[in-house]
Amino acid sequence: MVDPVAVGFGAGLVLVFVALHFARGTGWEATADISEEVVERRASTVEETEFPEPGNRAIGGGSAPAGAVAVGEEGELEGGEAVEESTDPGDIPEDEIEHYEVEFAKEGETIELSNDETVLDQGEEEGWDLPYACRQGQCVSCAGQITSDGNAEDYVEHDDQQMLGNTELDDGYTLTCVAYPRDDFTIETGEAP
Repeated sequence: MVDPVAVGFGAGLVLVFVALHFARGTGWEATADISEEVVERRASTVEETEFPEPGNRAIGGGSAPAGAVAVGEEGELEGGEAVEESTDPGDIPEDEIEHYEVEFAKEGETIELSNDETVLDQGEEEGWDLPYACRQGQCVSCAGQITSDGNAEDYVEHDDQQMLGNTELDDGYTLTCVAYPRDDFTIETGEAP
């Protein structure tokens, strides 16, 4: 037989220990959420790029291309060879800036563009939503076709465009993100070869 006094005493003792345990606590605390700190620490180790898209560090931008050669502070390669300084078509002294009449056919307007800024940048300054992606002449998202007679390079100077061949340039195609105006012309934006 079971002694009800002993069972009651045992149950009471268990309840006292449980009550003391919960009153005092276990001493365990949840760890702080450090995910933002880890992301920021990781992001600070990745070089910034000029990509317009948010999250540019997540897609691997900013690091030197494979096989790139480090350049010293005084313009020398690691082996002591001199480095040629590249000139940007937009690096024009203030007193040599010229302006050209450029007709944007799809936008239905003719505006005056200076030769020290790209066609894309100046079109955006007008408030137009012109197509682009890389802004470095490495894709054709910003391509447009100059409908004036002649080669595209008769009307614009490209800064390191890498996508258009001579045939496309002869047909008037240009990459507006790296094209600096050098004459009056008409352009159809959003036209890729």
